Amino acid sequence: MKNIVFERFISTYCKDVFSFHFCFIIAINCAFKVVNLSGNLKVKVMKNNVPVSEIMTKNIIKLNLSDELTKAEGLFKKYKIRHIPVVNDGKIIGMLSYTDLLRVSYADVVEKEAANVESIVFNMFSIHQVMTKEVVVITSETTIKETAEILSKNEFHALPVCDNDILLGIVTTRDLIKYFLGQYE
Repeated sequence: MKNIVFERFISTYCKDVFSFHFCFIIAINCAFKVVNLSGNLKVKVMKNNVPVSEIMTKNIIKLNLSDELTKAEGLFKKYKIRHIPVVNDGKIIGMLSYTDLLRVSYADVVEKEAANVESIVFNMFSIHQVMTKEVVVITSETTIKETAEILSKNEFHALPVCDNDILLGIVTTRDLIKYFLGQYE
């Protein structure tokens, strides 16, 4: 029944109001995805209330308070990531972003002397001084929609996923984009 009502809506609304061949409508509340490309109507049911645990990164790169900023920079570059949770006894106590690191670094400005400058600047600060300390945390059962809302509202790019104060994973805007793009296949 929902498909018939939805198809009538699309055939009437998209042709009369938009009068062009591309009509994208995402109705998350109805759990439908409708794509009308050059007259080809496709209806795909989107999964509703999918927990973030299905898309989060589980192989977590993390730092301890005792680690140095040079180690953090190495991890950012080696794994091509932008956020690293900081833990103490497996519990999250902060988040370090590549942007946080660049704020205290001149390394990307000077090429020849970059290693020298990095060492000097990074040795002046500790991870605790540079990291974000008030971290918003979500649970593994938080839905993808709720996660997207938190990221968007707070202008975050990553959220640690914890159950009972134990870090299980991290979800980033990249994870969300990959998930949403997968809905179009």
